[in-house]
Parts: sequence; C-alpha cells; structure tokens
Amino acid sequence: MKRPPRLLLAIETSCDETAAAVLREGKDLLSNVIASQVKIHAEYGGIVPEIASRKHVESIDFVAKQALNEAGVRLDDIDSVAVTQGPGLVGSLVVGLSYAKACAFSAGKPLAGVNHVYAHLMACFLDKETAPEFPFVGLVVSGGHTSLYRVDDYLSVDFIGSTRDDAAGEAFDKVAKILGLPYPGGPVISRLSIKGKRDAFSFPRAWLPDTPFDFSFSGLKTSVLQTVRKIESMDVEIPVADLCASFQEAVVDVLVAKTLQAALDQGVKWVAVAGGVASNSRLRLSMERACIKKGLNFTSPRPIFCTDNGAMVALAGFHKIKNGLLLCSDADVYSRMRP
Repeated sequence: MKRPPRLLLAIETSCDETAAAVLREGKDLLSNVIASQVKIHAEYGGIVPEIASRKHVESIDFVAKQALNEAGVRLDDIDSVAVTQGPGLVGSLVVGLSYAKACAFSAGKPLAGVNHVYAHLMACFLDKETAPEFPFVGLVVSGGHTSLYRVDDYLSVDFIGSTRDDAAGEAFDKVAKILGLPYPGGPVISRLSIKGKRDAFSFPRAWLPDTPFDFSFSGLKTSVLQTVRKIESMDVEIPVADLCASFQEAVVDVLVAKTLQAALDQGVKWVAVAGGVASNSRLRLSMERACIKKGLNFTSPRPIFCTDNGAMVALAGFHKIKNGLLLCSDADVYSRMRP
C-alpha cells in the first residue's frame, strides 16, 4: 500500500563509510551518523574491499543504534527502512542489505532499496533553503562515479553521460600517489592547490567530441606521471603545489564545461553537483561562477552531505516507499549501475 513513511531508518554501506540516519515525515532529519574507515585504508593507499566489509560488520549495529538514540526513538518506533542496494562494493553492500532486511522484515515493515548515485542527487534537497527546482541537471562526482543526469522529479532520473575510465575522485587519489601524498588524495590536493599556480603546467583536457557528455581522466593522470618523471630526471625539486593546482584545474575545467553544456542542451535552469568531490572548493566556486555567467542557478549539498551518508539514502528511500516501490525478501545487491 502506498503511504508516506512517518519514521524511516536508512542504512548506507556502499563503500567504506558505515552510515545510518533517521528521517521524520520526509523532511526532518533527526540523526545522521557516519563511521569512516579512512584511517584504516590510508595505510594501504586505497580501499581494500575485504577489510571494508569486515569493518561494516563490526560497526553496523552500533552505528544504527546510535542513529536511533540521537533521534530519540527506538527501533519499534520505526515504520519503514531504506538501504543502499547498489552500486558499490558487493561485500560492503551485502552487510547493509542484510542488516536492513533483519530490521524490516522481522517486524513486517516496508523496505526500499536505494540507488547510491541517485541518493547523492537527493542530498541536494536535505537543506531546504538551497534545494534545486525540477528539472535540473545533476553532476555526481566522487571516487567511484562521474556522471551527468537530468532529474525531473524525485523518481525520474535520466542518464546523460559518464566517465569512460577513471572517476574524478579516483584520478585525484592516483595523482596524489604519484606525488607521494597521503590517501585520500582529494582533500590533500585541494589544500596544496591553494599555494600553487593553476597555469604552471598545461595538462590535457579530454573533450570527447563524439560523446560530448562523457568524461575521461586517464590521459590527464598519465600526463601528470610523465611530467613528474621528467622533473625527477632533471634532479630538481618537484613543484608539488603547482602540479596539484594545474591538475585540479584541468579536472575542474572539464567538469564545469560539460555540466553547463548539458544544462543548456536540456533547457533547465538549475545545476546541482553532488558526491564526495563536490566538497572541492575550487569546483564549487568555478561551477557557481560559470552558472551565473549563463544565467543558471547552482546548488551543492553541504560537505557533510557530499560524502556517503545515511541522510541522502533516507530521503531517496522516503519517496520510493511513498510510491510503493518496495524490496522483496530475496532482493540482492548490485555492484554496477543498472540501465
């Protein structure tokens, strides 16, 4: 039966954050708890899937109970559950789905499976004062995804373009490794870029004229590697800040240009940027300035809602349950985007 949930518990375990949130009547966020594994995976220079899934097993019950406690409710008070079903790391997703099934089906409560990428788009509505208007073009940019979508309502999301190889966040991590910087690379490169010159190095931009709304960052990553090796062969100090600033600018230029062109082609008035890389201050500033020049409105979630979190899953799940789009007991996870 279609009905809006009153109190919804959401679970997110798509990658290396164990997260849970409680949402009341689709508008009041009562709690949003995130347990990060960044310090654990930093030792390995990237996410180790087996370790991530084991840490989710250790953390999920504690995180969910903390979310309930902060919301001032009990599990018995919850009348619906939402969980990230995919895409993501299979082992991590299974932990979250299994826990959500136990919470929902044991008590006869409805369960919604949420697409992780679409949930990032819904994060733009968590702050009412900065929420976009439908329709809008949304860029989801993170460690695992760089994709453009047209969003007509809470349940209508149409694909426009995606990356052919590395996601933007993945490129940041790989370039950080080339430069001997710690993981995760995005925040470090962003911080060092402030002291660097954005035009110190002329790195390539992949415009892909045959598929103008697709992205490619592998060539940019290779160019940085070749530049670093050339500098090393000259036996001089590597200008890390300049390399960071020039690399970041190449990524931002492509993200901004393709997103704006998509918005103009789609005839929309709003542009939204979500996902972990949406926290990058240079990207936010450049996108906002470009939108103003084209007469478009721009929005992006607060940084706490850009990272993987339960709040975005809760809002996406609310609209699915409200419209009767529920999971059955034998539903499984999926690792890649479905058509």
